[in-house]
Amino acid sequence: MDKILSRDGTLIAYRRRGDGPPVILVGGALSTAATEAPLASLLAPDFHVVTYDRRGRGSSGGSGPYAVEREIDDLATLVGAVGGRASVFGVETGGALALEAQAAGLPVDLLAVYEPPYTPGPSGLQFKACCTARLHRMLSAGDRGGAVELFLSVTGVPADMIARMRRAPLWGGLVSMAHTLAHDDALLGDGSVPAERFTSVTARTLVVCGGSSPTRARLSTRALADALPRARHRTLTGQTRELAPQVMAPVLAEFFARDVYARRAS
Repeated sequence: MDKILSRDGTLIAYRRRGDGPPVILVGGALSTAATEAPLASLLAPDFHVVTYDRRGRGSSGGSGPYAVEREIDDLATLVGAVGGRASVFGVETGGALALEAQAAGLPVDLLAVYEPPYTPGPSGLQFKACCTARLHRMLSAGDRGGAVELFLSVTGVPADMIARMRRAPLWGGLVSMAHTLAHDDALLGDGSVPAERFTSVTARTLVVCGGSSPTRARLSTRALADALPRARHRTLTGQTRELAPQVMAPVLAEFFARDVYARRAS
């Protein structure tokens, strides 16, 4: 992996694949560049795909105080590295980060997001507040494993599967990134869709959800699409929170191909 200095001096590790219009993949909670590698490989024949370890994860630095603005700077640095403009796809909290970055003025041509986990509505906001409080208590107490288990259970992973994951080699890697769950939590604010702030999202945006995802996720993506000035919504039949790369890749290839035509026209 290559490394590049972000605005605050943090080293961000990233990997490039393919040749063509630049596309940056932004992972969700507890993910690294390796998590997005299967999707990147499928897109690489047509695009210059960049995956990266968000700060505090994998080979990237980031030991200082967290701020959403610093993650936006990281993404902006990568956009600069691929020529100053790019299309972006963000998964779950990675989608929330991509939206915040574009609202802040990041030069994104086309933006696609998969199920940013906003929780609008009174019950959703109460749920988010409860989860935030529990997460910070666990992290403050040094219960990193408990924080990971909380995240997995909230995202719908069954208890018996979590128990098996605890015994698997991958558990250590998840626990090593447990502190970054607070970063993802901060990206979501109080859980509501920040409709007023997102009026500044100028990129054409594709908001995607899985047809077999929980009702809350499907409703929140609808609310998000309604809040964005230039968005359309799409449901992928049979998909869940565990998005299949082979299903998402052709959807993104079709959507991001518009960038090819726009560049040729200009």
